[in-house]
Amino acid sequence: MEYNVTFNSLPKTLEELKALPEADLKKPEGVAALTVAALNVFPENREECYRMLDFLRGPRPLSNMEKQFIRDRFMDGKDYLARSYFTGANPDNNYEPGTPYTVWMKDSAAPIAEDGYKIMDLKSGGADSTRTVTLRNKPSTGEWFLWEQMLLAGIRIPTSQDPWA
Repeated sequence: MEYNVTFNSLPKTLEELKALPEADLKKPEGVAALTVAALNVFPENREECYRMLDFLRGPRPLSNMEKQFIRDRFMDGKDYLARSYFTGANPDNNYEPGTPYTVWMKDSAAPIAEDGYKIMDLKSGGADSTRTVTLRNKPSTGEWFLWEQMLLAGIRIPTSQDPWA
């Protein structure tokens, strides 16, 4: 199944993220899209990004190693990585999406080892293949939480930064 999750504006704080309808955490596609929104905060405010991701992860906050991994992915001016998941963002427009901000994804065909997990494939405008977000369901509340994200792998650099363009 395919999904489009749209935001009229992007949250800049945990409180703004929690005010979005998807923050009820009842739909895995909503949590996956909120993960993209949270990662987009990193270039401006890394601590707020971590707070948002901790909320999306529920009872399993980010480890120091996971925080370092995120920091490393954004090094060298790669603030465009997370923007690449919004429809319309691509190397030719410096990964500047139009508004509203839409994240396209589909249910992954990858096998899931355990019940209660779901893998979503998200499209980046800078990659030839989709990237995954794994979510875990908490049966007692019906909420979905971010388990793992593989969204920060390398993508094509913006055309404006490409010496071979």
